[in-house]
Amino acid sequence: MIDTPPDAEDRRQIAPVICYPNETLPDFGVAGLRAQADDMPSVAKVTVPPRDAATFDVPAGGVFRISCPDGSQVGDLNLWNAHDLSERFFSGKTRALHGTHVTTGCALWSNLPFLRPMAVVIDDSLEWYGQDAFGGRVHDVIGTRCDPYTHHLLNGQDYHYCCHSNLTRALADARGLRLADAEPHIHDVLNVFMCTGFSRDTGQYFMKASPARSGDQITFFAQIDLLGALSACPGGDCSTTHSSDVATCHPLLVEVFAPARPVPPVPLNGYDRSHGR
Repeated sequence: MIDTPPDAEDRRQIAPVICYPNETLPDFGVAGLRAQADDMPSVAKVTVPPRDAATFDVPAGGVFRISCPDGSQVGDLNLWNAHDLSERFFSGKTRALHGTHVTTGCALWSNLPFLRPMAVVIDDSLEWYGQDAFGGRVHDVIGTRCDPYTHHLLNGQDYHYCCHSNLTRALADARGLRLADAEPHIHDVLNVFMCTGFSRDTGQYFMKASPARSGDQITFFAQIDLLGALSACPGGDCSTTHSSDVATCHPLLVEVFAPARPVPPVPLNGYDRSHGR
């Protein structure tokens, strides 16, 4: 057994320091982006079936809205540069810059070496939820995605409709790829409508019933040409379980709006990539 040092409490009381102060991040001008969105026509509607996934395309300067048309349902979102799948959503850096959950005014950032905003949240009907008594919040960038490998590890079963598999099939179909070629492009997600946090005693990742109801939505302004993939999680509202056929599941709806004229993408990160050489 390890002895507790005499200054243990002093060490615990040291104040934390924010790793990435975000006051110097770009001001995305959410009000202005909303005004632009109001003038855009709807150009596509994609229904994501329960326990399955679907893809959608959004032009730079366009908007996409994810909603619950028929009842509470969690979705797992992947985003890529529509012209280069190697640039994709980076949940870890998004978490480091904005926190464990995103809402209005937060950006979804792309991976290194690109590191630019892919989309900005301009409206969130669940922004009112805030943080509950358990530490739960909505729209998390801390969970990975339910996947068949972890399911097999924990349960010894092959389940083919985890979000990872759903997203793999959807990307393969959208780009004409073999499953084996599509799968490496699937990445950690934005868990749309999912209510999560960390338990205070063990620090374990928890989920609880999503507060989303029919009509709830989250809306994004695209900063570059995007290919998106959204899985309607087999956990439904994630109140009891996921990666199974037990939970009640509902479809999700993605609606895309496009600007009247083409809009250039935001530039890549300005770092010169010399890495000291």
